[in-house]
Amino acid sequence: MKFIAITCTILFMLVKVCHAGNEVVIYTSEDKIFSEPILQQFEKKTGIKVRAIFDTEETKSTGLINRLIAEKDNPQADIFWSSDPARPALLDIKGMTTSYISTASTDIPAIYKDPEGHWTGFSARARIILYNTNLLSIDEKPLSIFDLTKPAWRGQVAIANPLFGTTAIHIAALFIALGDEKAKKFMNDLKANGVKIVSSNSEVKRLVARGEVKAGITDTDDANVAVREGSAVKIVYPDESGMGTLIMPNMVCLIKNSPNQENGKKLIDFLLSREVEKSLAWAPCAQMPLRYDVRTPAEVYTINAIKGISVDYHDVAKKLEEIQEFLKQWAGF
Repeated sequence: MKFIAITCTILFMLVKVCHAGNEVVIYTSEDKIFSEPILQQFEKKTGIKVRAIFDTEETKSTGLINRLIAEKDNPQADIFWSSDPARPALLDIKGMTTSYISTASTDIPAIYKDPEGHWTGFSARARIILYNTNLLSIDEKPLSIFDLTKPAWRGQVAIANPLFGTTAIHIAALFIALGDEKAKKFMNDLKANGVKIVSSNSEVKRLVARGEVKAGITDTDDANVAVREGSAVKIVYPDESGMGTLIMPNMVCLIKNSPNQENGKKLIDFLLSREVEKSLAWAPCAQMPLRYDVRTPAEVYTINAIKGISVDYHDVAKKLEEIQEFLKQWAGF
């Protein structure tokens, strides 16, 4: 009986080892509706089981970052697929990522890659102004985020909670581009003008599409969903004659001391492929490939067609932590 018990224990351990060796764990803040089909493609192609943990719409990236930090001494995730570029940079600063330079990233522009391989970008979104065409003519549309602080826009602009997601990243980038004093003035002017603070970028999109506000600051993926749904909305890439807008590639990084490092590398290789950039360009989110030669729908801009704010993503990650108290006070928390 003792022999049988030992044998069963060994077999159980072998099953656990085999199972662990054939899976990869990913935490992702990319919308489940867009990321899950990509991960299913990887499973089908490789036979490796993907266990995915998704973030909520309201706490985009922030929730998963806090979880990753809490698990630092006993990492559960192998890779982090972030829908914004700052959070992986923050993990790098905290020493929680490990270097991996994927051969699939060779033709991705250097500006979107950490030279030491701690994070790599792919398909991007941009921060835009979405406006309702039933309420505004083409001549009345805002061309700059600073237009939205003018009296004509009082109570007619929506923005997502600045403590989370890409809104927080955008504001941190503005603090770097404008300097702290000018950035605080812009935010305070926006608040004084009655800006509506809502739960998420998709809620901004819904308010604009329903005509409850004339315009909102959101992301291209949410905006493109509204356009493809036939809503009476149009997109403005703001400040083209000035500082530009924030371009936000997806970022992927390998978590230090994670349990399935080799499978994590394989999934990173897949996410950085032309195949995935093409899939995300043709998906409802209509993300922009970082490569110039990936075929996209006619309405999807190429990355070089948009003027981007000139920022370093590590600097954005640091600034994001610095301005947390200001953002809490500004948002009334």
